[in-house]
Amino acid sequence: MTAQAAPQPSSNKSSLVTAVGKVFEKALPRVRDFFVHALIQVRVLKKAYPAVMHKLIYIGVTIQVLGTIILLLNMLLFFPWTISFPRGTADLIYELVMDIAGVMILAGVFMAFFRRLVLRPKTLESRWDDYFALILLTLIPLLGFTLEATRLLATNSPWAAWSPVGNLVAHLLASQGVTAQGATQLHDVLWWVHASVALVLVASIPFTKLRHLVYIPLNVILHPLRPTGALEKIENIDQAEVLGVGKVSEFTSQQLLSFDACVNCGRCEEACPSNISGMDYSPRTLIQTLRQTMVNALQNSNGKSNQELFAGVFAESYPWQCTTCGACILRCPAFVNPVDEIVDLRRYQALTTGKIPKSVADASRNIERQGNPWGIPAQDRLNWSEGLNLRELAPGDEVDVLYFVGCASAFDDRNKKVARSFVHLLQKANVDFAVLGFDETCCGETARRMGNEYLFQVYAEQNLEAMGKVKFNRIVTQCPHCFNTLKNEYPQFGSTYKVQHYTEFLSELSLTKDISPNGNGLKGRLAYHDSCYLGRYNHIYQAPRELLKDAQLDPIELPRMGENSFCCGGGGGQMWLETDPNTRINHRRLGDALQVKADVVATACPYCLLMFDDAIRSKGLGEQIQVMDIAELIERQLTS
Repeated sequence: MTAQAAPQPSSNKSSLVTAVGKVFEKALPRVRDFFVHALIQVRVLKKAYPAVMHKLIYIGVTIQVLGTIILLLNMLLFFPWTISFPRGTADLIYELVMDIAGVMILAGVFMAFFRRLVLRPKTLESRWDDYFALILLTLIPLLGFTLEATRLLATNSPWAAWSPVGNLVAHLLASQGVTAQGATQLHDVLWWVHASVALVLVASIPFTKLRHLVYIPLNVILHPLRPTGALEKIENIDQAEVLGVGKVSEFTSQQLLSFDACVNCGRCEEACPSNISGMDYSPRTLIQTLRQTMVNALQNSNGKSNQELFAGVFAESYPWQCTTCGACILRCPAFVNPVDEIVDLRRYQALTTGKIPKSVADASRNIERQGNPWGIPAQDRLNWSEGLNLRELAPGDEVDVLYFVGCASAFDDRNKKVARSFVHLLQKANVDFAVLGFDETCCGETARRMGNEYLFQVYAEQNLEAMGKVKFNRIVTQCPHCFNTLKNEYPQFGSTYKVQHYTEFLSELSLTKDISPNGNGLKGRLAYHDSCYLGRYNHIYQAPRELLKDAQLDPIELPRMGENSFCCGGGGGQMWLETDPNTRINHRRLGDALQVKADVVATACPYCLLMFDDAIRSKGLGEQIQVMDIAELIERQLTS
């Protein structure tokens, strides 16, 4: 028998180090998010008035809590020992800081009352627990200042000036005839009243909006770390018993936590294009309704906890008003993600009940039968490239750039022109590129956002199988929806490919570096529109603008731009939905372009192009304004 070698200690040590490294790597983003978004609260700072108001209360309360802990540790209450801090000068500074903190709380509370009673923002709702919390936060520092004043009167402290507010109140009490003996008696009563009010505040945390003090930090730490633009995958979908969410109990524990983390601040609603355009949908209402349903389910013991969400909670059409633009996700200081809930509800309708809008069913059927939502025969996928001498990859072929065309560029007449312009630019730059040809099919993005996760997974695996038969260095695509799916969602199926949006790739080529436009280019004011899936979900803001500037097309900015860009109305399956003419999102976005008197709107997304074009035609403004893709604009500038 051959003796086996004993395991080497160095090998075990190396494995331990690797394991610890992986744990640290996974924990680091959560630790970072905790400090940036739970402690520093960066997202709260994005609105000036609420930021100042909230920070005054938050910092003031934090200082008061820490100061109270220090005070209690100076007493033999909870531990058989005490601390000897602060003493001397530190004690004077302590008194001053505590007074300042109390003033900060009162200033913040005053701003909060003024905002709710006078300013009254449209999206800010006031409930009993809002005023309950504000009243307690008013009483606690007022009682604290009065308590401090009685202490100063009773002891005749020579250091009273270091408690300026307490000292001021002490003078007011003295002017009313309160003596040192009376202050001593009053101090004992106020101590218990102050402590009682503080304990009421603490005890009310689970039952009022003050619960956010606990739930927001937890949700920030525990929120999914997947890319913002990626939806959760249904694992083993063929065997999965639950497809989507039909009951509140079917949401994940983290989603249920996020419902409690929502503070009903209305920031999501302020940014929601559907709500702004007059639709019944609101991400705030969605989350608050789900939370109330969750609470009711916990309280009921008569079987109603399993009530269907579409049986009395939401109308069947409710989830289909969301464009999945991500504006609500980016604005929420509590890291609540209404898009996840919307897609879960859609998955339930699409995969379990089949109760989906007819236009959605038609688009899904087109994808299933023809491999594209337009329903055009799959054999026409390459018709757009006629005369371009486009290279099609065969199994085993190698190329530098795999151009993923996408359904819009392959089948939509308007976007076919954009695809041809892009190919001309690649050829002008002598890029080694090719396409999958008929082996390419729909990336599945539309199906996934419309709830048909099964169809999405089928096409994701089919495309990855085709890609696995050829060799390339990167994937470049024009459509931000394809880009987001290939980059952020295909890795759920093992993809490790480098994926770029065409604006990123063209920026690397410096196409316009040594070329001066010959005068055949664009004349007039040009405004650039940020696509939701390119900007908010993937943070690509500068590349499109730099391309336009390099091509001597210096764009003006629309009123809502960058991460605050207003959706075109085409995402989340909205391209295929029939909408009320009075609530069309694309009409409002066109209004932004008209406001800055733009002659041309530049886009970098086929859906945005179509939605702008539709709005322009429906309003009869074709002679006043037009929409063009960046690829078309650059080609026009460089054409000799």
